[in-house]
Amino acid sequence: MFTFLAYDTIYGDASCPLSSLACSDGSNGLESKGYTTLSSFSNFPYLGGAPTIANWNDANCGKCYAISYAKNTINVLALDVSKDGFTVSPQAMNVLTNGQASALGRVEVTATEVPVSECGL
Repeated sequence: MFTFLAYDTIYGDASCPLSSLACSDGSNGLESKGYTTLSSFSNFPYLGGAPTIANWNDANCGKCYAISYAKNTINVLALDVSKDGFTVSPQAMNVLTNGQASALGRVEVTATEVPVSECGL
C-alpha cells in the first residue's frame, strides 16, 4: 500500500513504557508476552504507529511491515495508532531516508505486511 511515514520522538525513547501505547494490554496486547518498554523489543528502534491500528487492543497490534522509501527498506513493528500513515522513531526514519528525517518530516512510502519474525517476534 502507498501511504505516508513521519516520525515521533516517543518511539525512539527506549524507556517509553508499553503501557502508554495502544498495544499494551488486552487480548491483543503485548505486555502479556513479557514486553514492558520499547527497548524490550529486539528490533528497537524500528517500531511505531500504523494506520492499520485503529484503537486500543486492536487485532493488528504486533504486526510487522516492510516499509520502503527510495531504495531503502526497514521492517517496523506496529505498536500504536497512527491515523495518517506510519509514525516511527526518528532513528528508523533516518535509516530509511539516509539521515534526512528532520529535513523531510514526512515522506510517501510503500508498506507491505511481512511475517512478524521479520520484526523479531
